[in-house]
Amino acid sequence: MGKKRKHSETTQSVAQPKKEDAAPERPARTLLGWKDKNQVEDNNSADSPIFRNKEKLLVTCSRRINYRYRHLMLNLVTLLPHCKKDNKVESKETEGATLNELVELKNCSSCLFFECRKHKDLYLWMAKCPNGPSVKFLVSAVHTMEELKLTGNHLQGSRPILTFSANFEKDAHWKLLKEMLLQIFETPKDHRKAKPFHDHVFVFSIVDDHIWFRNYQISVHHNEADKLPRGGLDKMTLIEVGPRFCLNPIKIFGGSFGGPTLYENPLYVSPNQIRALEKKKKAGKFAKKVKAKTRRKMHEMSNPLEPDEFADMWKD
Repeated sequence: MGKKRKHSETTQSVAQPKKEDAAPERPARTLLGWKDKNQVEDNNSADSPIFRNKEKLLVTCSRRINYRYRHLMLNLVTLLPHCKKDNKVESKETEGATLNELVELKNCSSCLFFECRKHKDLYLWMAKCPNGPSVKFLVSAVHTMEELKLTGNHLQGSRPILTFSANFEKDAHWKLLKEMLLQIFETPKDHRKAKPFHDHVFVFSIVDDHIWFRNYQISVHHNEADKLPRGGLDKMTLIEVGPRFCLNPIKIFGGSFGGPTLYENPLYVSPNQIRALEKKKKAGKFAKKVKAKTRRKMHEMSNPLEPDEFADMWKD
């Protein structure tokens, strides 16, 4: 019979794997591809020249807001994946200080504040916190997605392409508004809630010194035979999604929700003045009616009718 091998001999005979033969560690997987650890360390270093957009937006509104304006705010929240929605703000006297504290607590850098007055007028505050600048708009011609019921559709969380009309390069205040709109409505590239592609367009155009907002879907053929080559923009079509609204700039301030006035719109007329003029017109119509009645009475008194001789003929 053969001799049994000792335990020590069996352990020595088994070949131990070398460290060089082991598989290398797999890098982390991201939405944009494989990420190398060395590359991450280089990007996180202080001397890295790469700029990373860390824009975060706070969206809130005032108390007693109208339901149509609240739906408009919710539509913008769905369109902007880098925003945070907060509760309604009540304070009137210390409104700016309260909003600045909220923005700081939420770790945001910008704010959209929808202020409703008299259940009729909607004002939009657009501010860069905490150092400014900030703009106050009057919002008009509001049409929400629920009202329009358009055929356009795009994925929620996708990044928009922002387009501006050539009028934004005309004056200094339009250039400032363009830069603020670009920073607030542009979704950061590597945001965790954003999808890394573009399928809709935000259009900002100036007509009659008002900023008109439109949202369009980029429609492309999906058939294999009709697939578009890169750069084939002539066959792409735009389908409107919504919402729609118009912004009338009132004032531009140097600080956040206040500060020195950088620009004031000379053509702005408040809604209260417009309603007062309409009341005066109606009051003028009523005054004309009263004057006409008094003139009729005076005419009847000055020209009395002759008594009718046959008036009492049929009375018994």
